[in-house]
Amino acid sequence: MGKVAAKMKVMPQSPDIDLDELQQKLEESLPQGAEIRNVDRDDVAFGLVALLPMVVVPDDAGGTEAVEEAFSGVDGVESVSVEEVGRL
Repeated sequence: MGKVAAKMKVMPQSPDIDLDELQQKLEESLPQGAEIRNVDRDDVAFGLVALLPMVVVPDDAGGTEAVEEAFSGVDGVESVSVEEVGRL
């Protein structure tokens, strides 16, 4: 069984969101078998900063859909998108 790495973009609802706290909530929301390898930050505009987590999931887990749904349900998240996907 292989693994898939996906770079995701998580937009917070406002620039006032504590990004460290949001990152912690994202890590806690991960479905079983998924893990976050690292998280970059991207200045978007007007003080808004997006989190760019690199998420690794098992190849047979149905892709990143479960992670996207989990991240979307976290309080303070405006949107979630997949930027890049590759196999490990």
